[in-house]
Amino acid sequence: MAITRAPKDLLVRSADPGKNGEVIHVTPESADWEYCSLIVRRVPAGHSWSHYTDVNEVALVPLSGRCVVEAEGHTWEIGGRENVFAGKPWALYLPRESSFVVRAETDLELAVTGARADRHFPAKLVRPEDTPTEIRGAGNAARQIHTIIGPDFPADRLLVIEVITPSGNWSSYPPHKHDISALPAEADLEEIYYYRIEPSDGFALQRLYTDDGSFDAAWTIHDGDLLLVQEGYHAFAVAHGYHAYYLNVLAGDESERTLQPSDDPRYGWVRGTWAPALNDGIGSYHDIAERQNGPAGKRG
Repeated sequence: MAITRAPKDLLVRSADPGKNGEVIHVTPESADWEYCSLIVRRVPAGHSWSHYTDVNEVALVPLSGRCVVEAEGHTWEIGGRENVFAGKPWALYLPRESSFVVRAETDLELAVTGARADRHFPAKLVRPEDTPTEIRGAGNAARQIHTIIGPDFPADRLLVIEVITPSGNWSSYPPHKHDISALPAEADLEEIYYYRIEPSDGFALQRLYTDDGSFDAAWTIHDGDLLLVQEGYHAFAVAHGYHAYYLNVLAGDESERTLQPSDDPRYGWVRGTWAPALNDGIGSYHDIAERQNGPAGKRG
């Protein structure tokens, strides 16, 4: 395969929220693919926002703030964290052809992750305790994972994951891809990366490249950026002194729901060096940063 879009067309910058509060709006049409979508919207406390999922199944993920959602004849309260670095996520899965109303109880930043769906599944609440913290990798490739909508979740195509990469570390590493249907070795999945940086004046680096060398690009990532990963190997690193978050939205049309990637064979060997004992005592990205950096990279 070859990536046909220019590097500049794969990176989406957050827009000024303006009057409607929308900072990100990616559809299958704007991404030039079949399934994945993402809306990020800010709703002031006391205000509401209505939306119709149409042919998409969605997961509402509060990035910050708390809200009440009315849909499918039910009412749910979700959210509460101050920002994406301040706790595990709440989420609400809603099926295709759902109308919903979001009422912000505090200032709210809401991600609406979506995928084109053929099948209808019931609405389902995801609480923070439903998403255990996973520490993946080791050393300066260790990161914190929250799987919100995983392969075992009752949905059609949608998969949603949060990743927090601590100061100076790598994630999405070793570089991997999921652009061909070759189960069980690899699933064909579209993927959105939506990034936040703490503090927000920091930066990160994202590389995307194809196996045949026809495409090889890297982007400087700032707070609020988004990358469309249509195909190719990808890997990510955050600057020393800053933590990075990204929200992954994935979907494909495989015979089974799976996140199965294929590592770049040149770098896959590193997985064999990640002995479980290296993460003993680590429970969060803060612990990873403390073990890797100590006081280095911390502001006074």
